[in-house]
Amino acid sequence: MEDVLDVYAVPLDPKRPLVCFDEHLVQLIMEKRQPLTAKPGRPERYDYEYQRNGTRNLFMMFMPLLGERHVRVTEQRTKIDFAHCMKYLVDDLLPEADKVVVVQDNLNTHSPVSLYETFEPAEAKRILDRLEFHFTPKHGSWLNMAEIEIGVLCEQCLADRIPDEDTLRREIVAWEQARNEQGATVNWQFTSIDARNKLKRLYPIISKSP
Repeated sequence: MEDVLDVYAVPLDPKRPLVCFDEHLVQLIMEKRQPLTAKPGRPERYDYEYQRNGTRNLFMMFMPLLGERHVRVTEQRTKIDFAHCMKYLVDDLLPEADKVVVVQDNLNTHSPVSLYETFEPAEAKRILDRLEFHFTPKHGSWLNMAEIEIGVLCEQCLADRIPDEDTLRREIVAWEQARNEQGATVNWQFTSIDARNKLKRLYPIISKSP
């Protein structure tokens, strides 16, 4: 826990940008009947019947110190998907960085092994040499600021039914662009000192010498 909190305490370094990384599953839902449009004093109304149209995974890459976020839509969240997302992160989003500091949870796909199972060894090592992983503890995913940004995404962009992948992509692109133009970020205040004071139960008990 303190490892992640110490990472958050480091000021912005363009050569070592911080990226909080997480996934979110979205269910695509098609309407069986046309919704009734909103009128003054009456919100838009949906029929209770709907048709499931599969799911899509969202990879959230949130850069709190830069006020930026980028979301990739994939059919799955396999090791291969994760590996390609890391390549996109270092080669396309942050090509000028010496090292990209990534905070993520301990999902089994979040491993250097995923890159070696996806790319040739030299390419996997090239990508990993540009990455520095920091993991939230078990049951401590709330420490990942990407979770907060996913919550904003769900509230502002995904609250209504989305029928297909094309619509999902358009909605996310529009949301992402608006948030980035605002420079919206998370004002993180919780520190290692706070953790020691407020979460004492999570720390091991020190045995006293006889």
